[in-house]
Amino acid sequence: MTLENVRYLYGRVSIDPDVCNGKPTIRGKRITVHTILDYLGAGESVSEILRQHPSLEAEDIPACLAFASRLMDQRYTLRKIA
Repeated sequence: MTLENVRYLYGRVSIDPDVCNGKPTIRGKRITVHTILDYLGAGESVSEILRQHPSLEAEDIPACLAFASRLMDQRYTLRKIA
């Protein structure tokens, strides 16, 4: 099996096993979706996030939220292991 790059949301979110240990990143940059969600969760404004990361584009932030929303829309099953 070969691991490939995967792109979501019009190429805004990508997963590459060679970038950030395969975590979802923004357009293949070393800025993870998780990092942006943490900033937003801590109350950072979009303008402040963009100021801190000038390589980001304004459309990247809602793409992170949409990606997270799609993950949460999945069905999850909890299993007792031990």
